[in-house]
Amino acid sequence: MGGRQTGMTKIAYLDCGCGISGDMTLGALIDIGVGLDKLQNALGSLGIPGLALKAVEVKRRGFRAVRVTVDADRQTEHRDLRQIQALIEASNLTDRQKELALRIFNLLGKAESRVHGIPIEKVHFHEVGAVDSIADVVGTAVGWDLLGVDRAAASHVPTGSGKIRITHGECSIPAPATAELLHGVPLAESSIRHELTTPTGAAILVALTDSFGPVPAMKIKRIGYGAGMRDFPQQPNILRLLVGEAVEESEPDAEDVCVIETNLDDERGEIVAHCILRLWEAGALDVYTTPIGMKKDRPAVKLTVVCRPGIAALIEDVLFAETTTLGVRRWSAARSSLRREPRTVETPWGPIEGVIGWRRDGAPRFSPEYEACRRVAEEHGVALRDVYSAAERAFEREERIE
Repeated sequence: MGGRQTGMTKIAYLDCGCGISGDMTLGALIDIGVGLDKLQNALGSLGIPGLALKAVEVKRRGFRAVRVTVDADRQTEHRDLRQIQALIEASNLTDRQKELALRIFNLLGKAESRVHGIPIEKVHFHEVGAVDSIADVVGTAVGWDLLGVDRAAASHVPTGSGKIRITHGECSIPAPATAELLHGVPLAESSIRHELTTPTGAAILVALTDSFGPVPAMKIKRIGYGAGMRDFPQQPNILRLLVGEAVEESEPDAEDVCVIETNLDDERGEIVAHCILRLWEAGALDVYTTPIGMKKDRPAVKLTVVCRPGIAALIEDVLFAETTTLGVRRWSAARSSLRREPRTVETPWGPIEGVIGWRRDGAPRFSPEYEACRRVAEEHGVALRDVYSAAERAFEREERIE
């Protein structure tokens, strides 16, 4: 589980025909082959008394699936984001698993912050901060990392209909936090009068997937089925997870993205730089500035952000909070990129991290990371260009050996 073959793109597709929740995602991951014992070990390192997962096979409208429930000593406390972050940081999860779990919780925190109009550090999670949701998020982050996919897509998402009662009272479906998280995500109509997509499920969906639509071109290798709690008469309450190999096409892999930009003619350079840092932290795919001239020949800067549709609202929140802009522009675009994966090479001055990408003809291309090269250049007192050259030569040697 999790092994990858060089030059092969491993792809996952989340078929959310009856919505998505944290427990449904965990069930699909376990059913597809992620070891329950590995998830248990990871959750055990969080230090939450009695925390454990139970997985059983059930039927939903005649179809088999895995149903996951969470056991733990009952707790009444409501944790805030910092407390949850501390639990995750102190665990024995890998860096990749911690990063994904924290990203999911950060999405949840920003959605709750926007809904209630309070700073994210003052958000106290109720349903989201409960032990079940912590287990769902952390377990999903660990399981997804062990699955080892290169990219993921999902179907359009039904949220259900009717009303739901939360800590703050009764509200319409989708719940407020769920609706915030699904900004830019295509929704599917559903007549089922129940919550099909939960806030935790929506955050997981946005964090994991690159695009939304029909099943991408792929050769299916494995399928996992995760069951929801209820058995609806209208359709199977199941999340289906397809994993396989991407079918290579004549064009590079493409994904749907949002392009968001704003013009700034009265902003200090340091403020723009800080805003750019916040945008990267929010999950932007690309951020750049362009010098422009505005009315009355005022010099200005155009700040452009490329992001996935699911976090477009969060990106706009950063722009409005960190700059003086009164408005932004947004449009959809298609982004093509080469298949890639991280690679570390050995140089005379030590290891250098970088990224290897494959062109359509299968030829590899290695790009050393600037920060890694800069660090080595400063530590050893050598020219930066020499470090770059050494890293590229090291990659070429390793490719010949392989």
